[in-house]
Amino acid sequence: MMPLGLGRPEPLGAAYDGAGVNFAVHSAHADAIDLCLFDADGGETRIPLPGRTGAVFHGRAEGLALGARYGFRAHGPFAPHKGHRFNPAKLLVDPFAAALDRPFALHPSLFDARRLGAAEDGADSAPFVPKALVIADLPAASRLASAVPWDRQIVYELHVRGFTMRHPGVPEALRGTFAGLAQPAAVEHLVRLGVTTVELMPSAAWIDERHLPPLGLSNYWGYNPIAFCAPDPRLAPGGWPEVRAAIAALHAAGIAVILDVVFNHSGESDHLGPTLSMRGLDNASWYRLRPDDPALYIDDAGCGNILAADRPIVVRLVMDALRRWADAGLDGFRFDLATTLARRPGGFDAEAPLLTAIAQDPRLRDLTLIAEPWDIGPGGYQLGEFPAGWGEWNDEYRDAVRRFWRGDAGLLGAFATRFAGSADVFVPRCRPLSRSINFVTAHDGFTLADLVAYERKHNRANGEDNRDGTDDNKSWNNGAEGPSDDPAVAAARANDVRALLATLLVSRGTPMLAMGDEAGRSQAGNNNAYAQDGPIAWFDWAGKDEALVDYTAALIRLRARHPALRDERPLGGAPNDQSGVPDVLWLRPDGAPMAEADWHGGRAVVAVLYADADRVAVAVNGAPEAPALRLAPPRPGFRWERAIASAEPPAPDRLAPRSVSVFVEVAAPE
Repeated sequence: MMPLGLGRPEPLGAAYDGAGVNFAVHSAHADAIDLCLFDADGGETRIPLPGRTGAVFHGRAEGLALGARYGFRAHGPFAPHKGHRFNPAKLLVDPFAAALDRPFALHPSLFDARRLGAAEDGADSAPFVPKALVIADLPAASRLASAVPWDRQIVYELHVRGFTMRHPGVPEALRGTFAGLAQPAAVEHLVRLGVTTVELMPSAAWIDERHLPPLGLSNYWGYNPIAFCAPDPRLAPGGWPEVRAAIAALHAAGIAVILDVVFNHSGESDHLGPTLSMRGLDNASWYRLRPDDPALYIDDAGCGNILAADRPIVVRLVMDALRRWADAGLDGFRFDLATTLARRPGGFDAEAPLLTAIAQDPRLRDLTLIAEPWDIGPGGYQLGEFPAGWGEWNDEYRDAVRRFWRGDAGLLGAFATRFAGSADVFVPRCRPLSRSINFVTAHDGFTLADLVAYERKHNRANGEDNRDGTDDNKSWNNGAEGPSDDPAVAAARANDVRALLATLLVSRGTPMLAMGDEAGRSQAGNNNAYAQDGPIAWFDWAGKDEALVDYTAALIRLRARHPALRDERPLGGAPNDQSGVPDVLWLRPDGAPMAEADWHGGRAVVAVLYADADRVAVAVNGAPEAPALRLAPPRPGFRWERAIASAEPPAPDRLAPRSVSVFVEVAAPE
């Protein structure tokens, strides 16, 4: 047995100093914790950690080298009625582990039999649990040389695996990994589009939900993490160097990288879930348990448990994880179900410990930070309530835009409010309109192509008899459910996709595209493809709609050229500079000012926008008719020129049915 010195309580995790390794692990309620070292053949050496400082057990292994494989076992009571679930038969992954030797995979030994009433459980889980690896800390990598200003952000949400698995230009051995994402062929598509920022879906090491393996399925999205500080070996078999190389490749192309992070819950799930890490180390400290029955978990995330993010140890884990990922070169983070992260026992608090810690941290506070501002707990919907500098996913934008283009009555006013930047949400707290993250689709829900081709979800491939996924899709099918050979149906769908893309990319706020929407990607009506690690969810490069990609890129270029489309100030109808030109005119297609009745009963509007000496008119027609168009008079010395249209009008002075047209003022010839 290797003797351990007392070591020290900081830093948490495994710290290599050139001559040995210090181990430190938090547990306020354990009686003892064993360090478990594993040789190349899986042989295990257990050594009790000899030191304890407060809630931290610690010890130092002199001479232990980089690459050592380790885990922990915790001794203490199995007393679920008091919140304790200790079992030394279960090998536990270090919550602060920076690398794992293999991915997580479910096995019966990971589940404590006593959760179902057994008197004892001595099944050793070690052969089936990934081992943490001792690695050296790397110096902080560079971020994008010139940070992308908020008003110029074009966010593109992608899945590292799904984006590259079918890409013919990516070597087969690299597909589905960060190394594949770094390939020039993958980066080239993003450059062609003109997006400024990629938002990577979760990449920390995760595990399947327990109902998936019996169905022959696996968790594809990654929203079920266990090791928050370690990249998943399936996405990054080369570990942190591979992650860093991919980020650097995107930076070299001028593209910023943000990461979707999941700190609201862990993959240990509810009281029937596996014991893999925090549950076995100190269940009562890490998780928020029900006050009336500590054997059960509060489940504000809908995933079986939530982390108690107001407690010091959880704040510490999240902050350490954020810093480690940021040091890989990331330019920001999107926080999944962020309301949970700001919860105290009494509910949401915009000054909760974690948000306060991020705000004061010099390595994190200046990054792009985006909240998904809701969870399913009491008072969980908090759109507009996150820190002023943060962006927030704006589902009110999504819903208003979908309903307007579906043809719902009385939506023109709500549509215009969202198109104009959702000032009602962001201005009361003096926040720039760019903090509204506008989206029509995202990873969860229909793709854009499916939004206009399916009225109902088609999720039977998920193995839950079509019960999973939302039924509130706000979608339409243009006359046929799913695939259709009818040319009229196909044309109507293509027209609607182009109108939706135009709406998104000329709205005030920060637009976010979902992977493949620019190329016509379909999931065959599946609106919850979290368990579809296959063609249903992967980007179909062979079926890419090249014309739609070019159209999307043209919209992005148009937005970049015109400050009037991306100004961060709220619209008020008055001049915002010395020109005397109003920042907006809201007009009917015939050129008359919009009246109150038009907002409630109309289906078309022309917004004439002005900012920084730039003037643009956006004409939106949600009706099936082609109304006559009369634009506002141009400024002296200028004329109107059509820059782009989602559908060709029947005549130059008319708007096409169900279309968006953008006109720009250009200098008139002498």
